[in-house]
Amino acid sequence: MTQRLPESKALQVVIVDNHMIVREGLRLILEDQGDFAVIGTASDGSEALRLVEQARPHVVLMDLRSPGKDELSFIEQIRRRWPDVAVVILTTLDDDELMLAGLRAGASGYLLKDIDRATLFHALRTAARGEMLIRPDVIVKLLASIPVGGQRVFHGQTWPAGRTKLTDREHEVLTGVARGERNKEIAARLGIREPTVKSHLSSIYYKLHVDSRASAVAVAFEHGLLPLQKGIVCL
Repeated sequence: MTQRLPESKALQVVIVDNHMIVREGLRLILEDQGDFAVIGTASDGSEALRLVEQARPHVVLMDLRSPGKDELSFIEQIRRRWPDVAVVILTTLDDDELMLAGLRAGASGYLLKDIDRATLFHALRTAARGEMLIRPDVIVKLLASIPVGGQRVFHGQTWPAGRTKLTDREHEVLTGVARGERNKEIAARLGIREPTVKSHLSSIYYKLHVDSRASAVAVAFEHGLLPLQKGIVCL
C-alpha cells in the first residue's frame, strides 16, 4: 500500500489492483493528465479499506477478479462507511453477472480495461460528481441476463411481490437518473425543485434497499422497472 499527499484541487484517486505494474501504469496515466492525484495504491480490498479510511479519496478505481466475491464485499463496505467515496470497477472480466453484482454493491460504473484514456478520465470525473455511468451495450447485456419469472406487473413493468411500490413521480425521477440526468436537469424537466428531487431519491433508495444512483438503477433494471431506452446512461 502506497500513499501520497493530494495535489491542490485535483481529483483524488485510490487505485486497487493485484498487479503492481497495472497500478503504476494507471498512476502514470492519471497523473500525466494533470487534474488527477493518485493519493494511494493497494493490492487488495483489505489494504484499500485502510487506505480509504486514511485518505478519503474522491474515487476508488478497483479491479474485480473472478469470482469477485471479496471485492464486492469491499465495495459494499466502502459505500456503507464512506458514502461520499465513489467506486469504479476496472476489470478484464466481461461478465454479465459480475457487472450487475458490482452495481448492486454500490459501484458507480463497470469499465473494461480495453477502454481508452478519454473514457477512463470521463468515468472518474462522472463518478466523483456522484453520478453513475453505464454504457448502453452493458445495459443491453444486463437486461438479457435477468430472469423475469415469479414477478408481477407494475406500471407495465415487472415488480417483485412484497416490495413497496414506487410512486409515479419516483418512477419519473428514477428514469431520469437512468438517462444520466443530474438532479437539476431532472428538476427542470419535471417542473419541481432540486431538493424535491433529492427527497424522491431518498425515498427510492429506501424502497429499493440501496444507497446509490447506480445501485438503484441496477435493481430497477433487474426487476423490470426501467425499460431499455435510447440514450440511457452513456459513457
